[in-house]
Amino acid sequence: MFVWSYWKTIFTSPASPSNEFCLSKADKEQYEKEERPESQQEILRKAAKDLPIYTTTASRAIRYCDRCQLIKPDRCHHCSACDICVLKMDHHCPWVNNCVGFSNYKFFLLFLMYSLLYCLFVAATVLQYFIKFWTNTHAKFHVLFLFFVAAMFFISILSLFSYHCWLVAKNRSTIETFRAPTFRNGPDKNGFSLGCSKNLREVFGDEKKYWLLPIFTSLGDGCNFPTRLVIMDPEQLTVSSQNEPAKSSGANQSFPTRPLSESQNRLLTSDSQWVEGGPEEENVKPGAKKHIIVSLES
Repeated sequence: MFVWSYWKTIFTSPASPSNEFCLSKADKEQYEKEERPESQQEILRKAAKDLPIYTTTASRAIRYCDRCQLIKPDRCHHCSACDICVLKMDHHCPWVNNCVGFSNYKFFLLFLMYSLLYCLFVAATVLQYFIKFWTNTHAKFHVLFLFFVAAMFFISILSLFSYHCWLVAKNRSTIETFRAPTFRNGPDKNGFSLGCSKNLREVFGDEKKYWLLPIFTSLGDGCNFPTRLVIMDPEQLTVSSQNEPAKSSGANQSFPTRPLSESQNRLLTSDSQWVEGGPEEENVKPGAKKHIIVSLES
């Protein structure tokens, strides 16, 4: 299992955005002709109008990769080592000489776990010989060396594995831990967190019998991710949507009024739905405030 996971982590190619995120030939030519950033952003906004994108740069601009010439999906970043845009990029790992992202993140976690168990097994089986080394002068030095190497690797891998388990529970990548994704309402490190259980299923899949096997079972396509449900009064939502264009850097900025909820995403459709209009609204008295209550799984 250790070798299988290591093999899958190394030789699984990083997933790249689909063609729908690439600019059309006409838009690309027009983008390259424009010299003003405002005009270029207007072209990108029109191209991204129908794309499932809910994050922007810190300056509220469309995330665009000049190197790959495509609009970056949420959680996608350009890897300078691989020279491609990687979906849900976590980091570029020199130990496996590959980018760790959406396509092989599960394999990377299993590789760390089986490496941890392997080091523990080696240290446990050599322990009795390690003890005898100090009482028997005829014992060989390589036994002592093997125990120390296994123990040191166990401690270092344990810290790395614990850190990535925490990232999975929070539904964050290493990049998002240091630079929070920016949504319409501002940066939010927990913007993609759906609760520990759903975060775990998003990486390992719905069927638990495949969790410990290095087989791809992650949910989604890597381009579209469910986000936390936003609890907001409809009146405040109307006011904020009216005031937002004045605060944004460009006019007619076409971003969704709220992040894509887990109930609107095809991955997780078992929870409460947004209540928007319908016969029940006719019974509400004028001037009364309406609230949407959404429960999040902890």
